[in-house]
Amino acid sequence: MTSQWHVCPWQLLHPPTPWIPLLWFLLLLLGLPPPSLGHQRTVSHSIKIEGDITLGGLFPVHSKGAAGVTCGGVKKEQGIHRLEAMLYALDQINNDPDLLPNITLGARILDTCSRDTYALEQSLQFVQALISRDSSDVRCSNGEPPLIPKPEQVVGVIGASGSSVSIMVANVLRLFDVPQISYASTAPELSDSSRYNFFSRVVPPDSMQAQAMLDIVKAMGWNYVSTIASEGNYGESGVDAFLQISREAGGLCIGQSIRIPREPREGEFDKIIKRLMETSNARGVIIFAGEDDIKRVLEAAKTANLTGHFLFVGSDSWGSKISPILNQEDVAEGAVTILPKRASIDGFDEYFTSRCLENNRRNIWFAEFWEDDFKCKMTRAGRKLDVGQKKCTGEERISRDSPYEQEGKVQFVIDAVYSMAHALHNMHQDLCPGATTVCDKMDPVEGAMLLSYIRQVNFNGSAGTAVMFNENGDAPGRYDIFQYQMSNTTNPGYRVIGQWVNHLRLNVEEMQWSGGDQQVPDSVCSFPCESGERKRMVKGVPCCWHCELCDGYQYMADEFNCDTCPFDMRPNLNRTGCRPTPIIKLEWSSPWAIIPLFLAVLGILATTATIGTFVRFNDTPIVRASGRELSYVLLTGIFLIYLITFLMIAEPGAAVCGIRRLLLGLGMAISYSAMLTKTNRIYRIFEQGKKSVLPPKFVSPGSQLAITFILIGVQVLGVFIWFGVSPPHSFVDYEELRPPNPEQARGILKCDMSDLSLICCLGYSMVLMVTCTVYAIKSRGVPETFNEAKPIGFTMYTTCIVWLAFVPIFFGTAQSAQKMFIQTTTLTVSMSLSATVSLGMLYIPKVYVIILHPEQNVQKRAQKSTAAAAPPPAPTPAPAPEKQNGAKIVPDRSQ
Repeated sequence: MTSQWHVCPWQLLHPPTPWIPLLWFLLLLLGLPPPSLGHQRTVSHSIKIEGDITLGGLFPVHSKGAAGVTCGGVKKEQGIHRLEAMLYALDQINNDPDLLPNITLGARILDTCSRDTYALEQSLQFVQALISRDSSDVRCSNGEPPLIPKPEQVVGVIGASGSSVSIMVANVLRLFDVPQISYASTAPELSDSSRYNFFSRVVPPDSMQAQAMLDIVKAMGWNYVSTIASEGNYGESGVDAFLQISREAGGLCIGQSIRIPREPREGEFDKIIKRLMETSNARGVIIFAGEDDIKRVLEAAKTANLTGHFLFVGSDSWGSKISPILNQEDVAEGAVTILPKRASIDGFDEYFTSRCLENNRRNIWFAEFWEDDFKCKMTRAGRKLDVGQKKCTGEERISRDSPYEQEGKVQFVIDAVYSMAHALHNMHQDLCPGATTVCDKMDPVEGAMLLSYIRQVNFNGSAGTAVMFNENGDAPGRYDIFQYQMSNTTNPGYRVIGQWVNHLRLNVEEMQWSGGDQQVPDSVCSFPCESGERKRMVKGVPCCWHCELCDGYQYMADEFNCDTCPFDMRPNLNRTGCRPTPIIKLEWSSPWAIIPLFLAVLGILATTATIGTFVRFNDTPIVRASGRELSYVLLTGIFLIYLITFLMIAEPGAAVCGIRRLLLGLGMAISYSAMLTKTNRIYRIFEQGKKSVLPPKFVSPGSQLAITFILIGVQVLGVFIWFGVSPPHSFVDYEELRPPNPEQARGILKCDMSDLSLICCLGYSMVLMVTCTVYAIKSRGVPETFNEAKPIGFTMYTTCIVWLAFVPIFFGTAQSAQKMFIQTTTLTVSMSLSATVSLGMLYIPKVYVIILHPEQNVQKRAQKSTAAAAPPPAPTPAPAPEKQNGAKIVPDRSQ
């Protein structure tokens, strides 16, 4: 497809450039500044490989220049390695008898200088043949029209590297239907077939890369990360894809999202580190940036003394390159990076390491690479070496005299060239069947048709994996996952720790972090709440929360809410649910029960002995003088008072509660009713004696019993009314023993007797007791002959003291955790003491005389009690006392 031509001599110095106005038009259309003349003169800086079909090539041979300078220093890996990979692929294809036989592929390779605007200017060379030229006004010096050479047609372009460069170039190439296959551009924007319909790539888009990076982040249990992106299509679209996918997946929050300007100011990267530290818990940093930006971020982190703090997850622009981490290895330790799945191409290694100045003159930038790689200078006529500079001898060898590692995208450059070759091969077979060279149907090659063949290729690439394209021109996603490791390895460097082919396979056990630690560091906004703590979310940040304890009787209904346990339950130890509250009652073996039971048993034995004694000696003077009928009633009441202790300690039930209601006040009512009847009788007798010689009414034993039973009946009637209104039953009280600490909560099995009902039950007995005490006080001046009044008086005084002590103890412990035990013990002990006081003062002395001094159990001995026990003789008037009130009558002690 090339032709020989001759030109006028002046054309050798000033080639025709009718496409320059078009360049200006396109730049203005795209909103870009017009090119400088200096840029125009760089057209000659390209590699030209002759061939039947010419492919274009765009490579970042040089880095972006400083302000005012288009190009910077040579890029050995991304530039020279990739460029040589295209030359290597062309050699392999041209020597392959089965692929494009008898057809030679040529190339026009340009340097983009890592700058999109410059690359756009350069790429216009690829479309010169498609621009019509008007040469009617051009004449040679002899007046003849010039023979303008037919420009080479570039049928397809391999490149570019950076996404921003590819986007810029694709906007031009699509206007002229020139297919383009990139080996490194991964911006998701390029998948838009409506805008970039002639663009294809052998690397997967960043949307797949972003998905792989998100899977890595989640596999390490992180939910709070920051992002850094270089300004431009690659960085910004990569981060945007990551953010979009993470929002759709959920469960990941972004601490900071930082953009690195195209032209960073001084101190810009220090500010970036400070911003990252504003959310210091977001230790994971997702970085879509160029090599230079990555290196300066690491430098800034090291300067800030944050080595080991940040956990970088780098995109394929970092990959497994050494240059971004050179001299910053300690900061980069543990960094997880991603790179499209590749294999080292042994044939390329052999090819590249054999290149030297003598056998690689077709690469016009190879000498510059040589100087940079071997740190030497080429000598030229009239040029002297500076002090300390080493002269290049040409005997140096790559890999032997300089470090060499195949650049990560070499495989994809080769696959891109082969994709174009396979498409041309299939197109040639269809359009030129049987032809051994390019036929007329392929001269010129129609770009739209070639694109359709490109999208249909399917072959095993240089790494043995299938090379194919989807409808958007994207390659399938296949990534290797690397981690930069330094500790516990004999050879620090990048180590493959997993891969991503539609899903992630990560060997977490092979990962190492700063200091050789194999435990995956945390990058979370908030750590998981402890058991029993709920999450209170931070507004607007779904991954951040505060942990609040479900206190008291609350349990975790779910991770965000606490609920209160039912009244009969308490939370379990980890507060994930509720458990039944233990039920307690006063046990027979409890120390709180032993003392009352001991007193009750002694009292019952003493009472039983007293009753037995009285029955045995029922007709003796002392028994008869003490008023047998009321004594038996009073002793029965004392017995019941002791007996109630057993009912108060017994396990509550309907029967026990009913008997407890009945006997709790009945024993005291019987005792104090009998004593009240006695003291009232004594008081009435002597009050009547002051007025008349006639005895008062109702002083006979039968009357006394009737009065006593009437008083007792009031208590019994009240209890039975209570039975009718509220039948007795037991229940479990969960409120009484419900302290702030639920572990101490207990349900108390008790009878349905509140403190108020208890007071009401005992209230009547208290009224009888107080009334009896009043009569005892009034009867304190009776003659000594009626000595029954004074023991009753002492009994009532002591009983009142006992019950006055009972009230503050009983009601003062209402808030105590041991309330039930204290109150039960206090009540039973108080009742036993009151019964003991009555028994001890009224009957023990009599039993003592009856049992131990029977000789005193005679009529005169009993005379002192006779007056109190029996009414005086009616017909005989009482002798006049020496004193009207309180007279002393000396009894007859002759016996």
